[in-house]
Amino acid sequence: MSSNTLKKIITKKTEKIEKIKKTISSESLNDLIKANNTFVDFKEKIEENIKNNKFSIIAEIKKASPSAGIIIKNYDPVEIASTYNKNKATCLSVLTEEDFFYGNLVHISKIKQKIKLPILCKDFFIDKFQVSLAKSYGADAILIILAGVSDRVANELYEEALRLNMSIIVEVHTVEEARRALKFKDCLIGINNRNLKTLKTEINTTYDIHDVLVAHPGPLISESGIKTKDELLEISNKTSIKTFLIGESLLKDLDNNSIFSVLKG
Repeated sequence: MSSNTLKKIITKKTEKIEKIKKTISSESLNDLIKANNTFVDFKEKIEENIKNNKFSIIAEIKKASPSAGIIIKNYDPVEIASTYNKNKATCLSVLTEEDFFYGNLVHISKIKQKIKLPILCKDFFIDKFQVSLAKSYGADAILIILAGVSDRVANELYEEALRLNMSIIVEVHTVEEARRALKFKDCLIGINNRNLKTLKTEINTTYDIHDVLVAHPGPLISESGIKTKDELLEISNKTSIKTFLIGESLLKDLDNNSIFSVLKG
């Protein structure tokens, strides 16, 4: 795919955020956040597993994606979350972008009513208003995609998330982005094996970037394109990464006993 999918998504997201800002105030969001008692420490849960030499799987919940199209026709995010919880997923990643992934922030609050796992709001964050908006729905972590924002915006999102006691995944796809990510000392860094501009997936991305990130104090995550337990173990053996964000291969087999087996025992 030659067109820049990321640019299209961000253009649409910018328009949407400007409309939402007119309908809800920061004060209202703060009230909703104060009234919500479902928050869980996303980063701490993963760090605890690393200390104990255990794997972590951030299991993704999404109806569709620009690369795969519709993944699940009869989409029930709460039911998917329940299956992941039963299979001992460490955390959940919930796609909330509406136009390209058919997600919604309300899916987070519905899941939180039933399940006590930490949740990453997987969206395209371009405005710090979105950070408190996500937290008001029960999100425990946000995603900063360095391919989609300037350093100034990335800093604003990062500082706002820290202010709200949220965990942060800074996502990178190139060596240059990995170097930019190093200054965010309190984040987790996700290496996305999918190029968001072309949508092609290449597991070698994790290997190419890992060396730049070894000195970062936070957990490293390998994201996208991991289909089997053997692939997961190979990445871990070559890089010492213990945390994986996995979507489509789990969504196509919600009880994926091969991948989930790394969490047992």
